[in-house]
Amino acid sequence: MISFHLASLKQTKLHQYGIRFLMGGFCTVGSGLIGKHFGPAIGGLFLAFPAIFPAGASLIESHEKENKRKVGANGQTRGRLAASIDSTGATLGCIGLIVFAALAWRLLMNQSATWRSRSRRSHGLSRLCRCGY
Repeated sequence: MISFHLASLKQTKLHQYGIRFLMGGFCTVGSGLIGKHFGPAIGGLFLAFPAIFPAGASLIESHEKENKRKVGANGQTRGRLAASIDSTGATLGCIGLIVFAALAWRLLMNQSATWRSRSRRSHGLSRLCRCGY
């Protein structure tokens, strides 16, 4: 079950937010460089990668390890399990982005043809008006 707890925001330390911000920035810059070299279509695919995921997965693992350590247990397995569950969510998010991109591309290509035909008609009407008809 998906839930949201505001108390968990207090558990995250300020430097962890900084790590997430920097990792997201590095992923964005990297996808920009890829896009500059290989073109915007390829760069856009890399930009669709959740930029926050690498930092988030490592922070989730460290949180779980710390929580288990507080109760006197080894949190290695639980930390990895929590990070893998997070990666499953990131994978589903990427699939959703791919479906959105495919639908948007398909709809915009159809819309583009409609815009071109309307543009031609309006261009033809403006030529008629300029000729004095």
